[in-house]
Order: sequence, then C-alpha cells, then structure tokens
Amino acid sequence: MASTETAPKPMRPRPLSPHLQVYRLTLTMVMSGLHRITGLCLFIGTLLLAWFLIAAASDASTFSYFSWFIESFIGRLALFGFTWALFHHLLGGVRHFIWDAGKGLGDPERDQLALATIVGSIAINVIVWIIGYAVR
Repeated sequence: MASTETAPKPMRPRPLSPHLQVYRLTLTMVMSGLHRITGLCLFIGTLLLAWFLIAAASDASTFSYFSWFIESFIGRLALFGFTWALFHHLLGGVRHFIWDAGKGLGDPERDQLALATIVGSIAINVIVWIIGYAVR
C-alpha cells in the first residue's frame, strides 16, 4: 500500500501584529486612554470620599485633619481633578452610549464627539466650581 500523505508545506513566517508605530495617533485613541485614566482617578477619589465619611463619623480632631488636607492647595487640586474626572468619565459614557445606538461613528462626527467630551467636561467642571465658591 502506498501512502497518500504528502510532505508538509514549509511554514511561512507569521505576520507580526501592527504596533503603535504603525498607527497614526487619533483623538479617539487618546480619549480611550483618558477614559481609563479618569476611571482610575475616580477610584482614588472614592478613597478620598471614604476618608471624608470616616472622618465625619469620627471625632472632631480626625475631621479637622481631613479639613486641613482638603483645604490645602494639594487637597483642592485633588478635588478639582476628581470632579473633572467625574464629568469627563460621564460624558465619555454618553459618547459611548451614542455610539452604541449606531450614531456618530462617521469620520467627522467621531472627532466632534471626542472634542465635545473634552470641552464639555472642562466647562461643566469650571461652572460647578464657580457655583460652589459662589454658594460658599
């Protein structure tokens, strides 16, 4: 009996996946990374919120230590960054909701939504801080 098997074909080298140097950096790519970073900032800000709640439930000296920190320049900067991350992450979620509905996926709309997320989060954050200082 003769064997019907043929010799194996020589293997071609597998193509390498394109990496960062192949792609042109786009605004939506930056927004994807920024959305992840703001999610991490929200986690850290939640720890700050937990510190506030624990300090409020504790004695006056513990709360005064938290108040000292939050009223310092670093504390205000952290709080400002937290509120910006909150609004940016929220608007990024709205942008993804619009995309999930099948809208805004075209070439100019994609970048317009990304730019609106950046401008909108900055504007809302500044407005909220102005109102906060005006009420205070």
